[in-house]
Amino acid sequence: MRALVSSSLAIQAAALVAAGAGVALAAAFGYRAWKRARVTPEERERRRRETLVAHGKLTDANLVEIREDLLFYSYRVRGVEYVASQDVAALKARVPAALGLGGRSVSVKYDSRNPANSIVLADEWSGLHGAKAG
Repeated sequence: MRALVSSSLAIQAAALVAAGAGVALAAAFGYRAWKRARVTPEERERRRRETLVAHGKLTDANLVEIREDLLFYSYRVRGVEYVASQDVAALKARVPAALGLGGRSVSVKYDSRNPANSIVLADEWSGLHGAKAG
């Protein structure tokens, strides 16, 4: 009888170890898949610009200031004035060399549900008028 009980306990222990190993393996694969599917901040910004180009409303704006890789601009939507900036470091090739110091007219694409979400420059679109890309 003792041999039967110890044999049963050994089988239960082996099953418990196998189940634990299976859970650990599933967790490792799950973590790896989650890590691979995670979107980088650069990709998230590229997708935001892409969405605004495809679905954004167009309006006029004033380029207020240019500071290193930042464009500061202001625009009005339904009587509300917005002042925004866009980091164009990833789009340097699309920024005109002779952009100037600001005070020029540009076009802005903005999200009609959230007008503060806007861009002046994207991979496939530019609201910078009159200057050739450098």
